[in-house]
Amino acid sequence: MSGSTTSQGFAFDREQFQQIIEDTLAIAKGLGASDAGAEVSEGAGLSVSVRKGELENVERNRDKSLGVTVYLGQRRGNASTSDFSRAAIEQTVRAAYDIARFTAEDPAAGLPEAEDLATPDVAGMDLDLFHPWALDADTAAELARRSEAAAFATHPRISNSEGAGVSAQQSHFWAGNSRGFRGGYASSRHSISVAPIASHRRDMQRDAWYTSMRDPMELAAPEAVGRYAAERALSRLNARKIATCEVPVLFENTLAAGMIGALVGATSGGALYRRATYLLDSLGTQVMADHLDLDEAPHIPKGKGSAPFDDEGVATRQRRVVEAGVLQGYFLSSYSARKLGLKTTGHAGGAQNLRLTSRLTQPGDHLEQMLRKLDRGLFVTELMGQGVNGVTGDYSRGAAGFWVEGGRIVHPVHEVTIAGNLKDMLRGIVALGADEYQLGGKRIGSLLIDRMKVAGS
Repeated sequence: MSGSTTSQGFAFDREQFQQIIEDTLAIAKGLGASDAGAEVSEGAGLSVSVRKGELENVERNRDKSLGVTVYLGQRRGNASTSDFSRAAIEQTVRAAYDIARFTAEDPAAGLPEAEDLATPDVAGMDLDLFHPWALDADTAAELARRSEAAAFATHPRISNSEGAGVSAQQSHFWAGNSRGFRGGYASSRHSISVAPIASHRRDMQRDAWYTSMRDPMELAAPEAVGRYAAERALSRLNARKIATCEVPVLFENTLAAGMIGALVGATSGGALYRRATYLLDSLGTQVMADHLDLDEAPHIPKGKGSAPFDDEGVATRQRRVVEAGVLQGYFLSSYSARKLGLKTTGHAGGAQNLRLTSRLTQPGDHLEQMLRKLDRGLFVTELMGQGVNGVTGDYSRGAAGFWVEGGRIVHPVHEVTIAGNLKDMLRGIVALGADEYQLGGKRIGSLLIDRMKVAGS
């Protein structure tokens, strides 16, 4: 992205950002910094919400920021500003420099090694992440109304709504450091969402659905979002509790990504060097069932987790994180890698485009077939609370979903708690559906765990 950005909704162009970075690094060098890094960014967006056809909120956001990190040997200082004037930049670099002067030395502090940084050809890789949406508030409100109206039209029992929303967001940045790295790109993220409420006699149930894409042309139709959200809410009417039991549990594909997230959290540098994870020293050990592979592909065009380099400028790479259930790699920034005596894996800022697959999955293993594999147990479609202990792996969360007998849904279930330990749960995954769902940078099908405790009435 270069040249005029007026049509793209930005106030600054790449050339201006590049100059700000060069000025910032030069000021840091002039003060006597041994190393420095900086990132300048700008974001703009529109969010509109309606409820029962009436406009509720119109929010426009525009923000900009310059973040500076200055190193004096192994002492580090950070400062930021939203003022891009020369005087403000000088003041911000000076603030970071002064913080570094009075900060204790940290042997792990420092920029990434030069050989780990993305080269210009890698940093300049076009991953097709930027698709601006020329959307005004009236059009956005109309799309939200269409989605909500479709939900109401699905069935008379859809009697209320928590509203519908449309969001269009875009941003761009440029980053650089004193070891030669330069890179940046623009990206976008757009969505349509709705949350209808179904009621029958005294029973009221809500559910929600959304569509989110980098390219607005790839969003699902607002009517489809509304109808599906309504069907989900309707299916939950007349939910009941079940007796406490220990049974197989099938996680809907929308929730299964949480299992990948739990594994990433437990194998990330911060948790590892603090020794605050149940997967300490797990490299090369069995962490999942042996039919599972977890792959990371940072360079998928339009991918929600795609990036040519991480937050430090380290080149990202395709890799197999888990092979046949055995952990092949951690998620490390240069800082956490040094703390552990290892090399950075290019994960300052998190994982990129993870996909969990099973060697047992057949093309026809969609939800209906997964329910048959469950046979008798709980099909979970909603989780509540944050009852996951990353240190011990203990897992306990409120849940709602459906009771299944003979591979068929019998009735909706609510007000239960499912419990287990992540170590056992990940190894106890007996099947993975072909009904893959993309949640952020994670792609996974419905996931069947052999046994969990279900606390009911």
